[in-house]
Amino acid sequence: MIKNESMEMYLETVYILEERSGHAHVTEIAKELDVSKPSVTKSMKYLRAKGFVEKEPYGSVTLTEKGREIAKKIYRNHLAITRFLETSLNMKPEDADKDACRIEHVISNSMLEAIEEYLKNKDADS
Repeated sequence: MIKNESMEMYLETVYILEERSGHAHVTEIAKELDVSKPSVTKSMKYLRAKGFVEKEPYGSVTLTEKGREIAKKIYRNHLAITRFLETSLNMKPEDADKDACRIEHVISNSMLEAIEEYLKNKDADS
């Protein structure tokens, strides 16, 4: 994982946009994260330098294989935490989603494994 919550959010957002519409552009990323386009551009330069994204000038942002692997894991964690908060604490989906977005960046691997085991057992009981 990346040791920077903000960069993880950018990777996850690019992943979601690529999955949703097949592409991600700076304007779309800025809108999704409620940040400025210059902030996105600066972050994409950083992520590109680290080998996580490719970006064409004035074009789309694409995850590299390395970036996609990390983004997919972040997103999978987000979904698991959201589902856990909804099913175990009966949180509203939108509240669970917002809290999961914060939690996903600080949760330990052992806690995440426990959540996944809980959800697996809950599915088996259903």
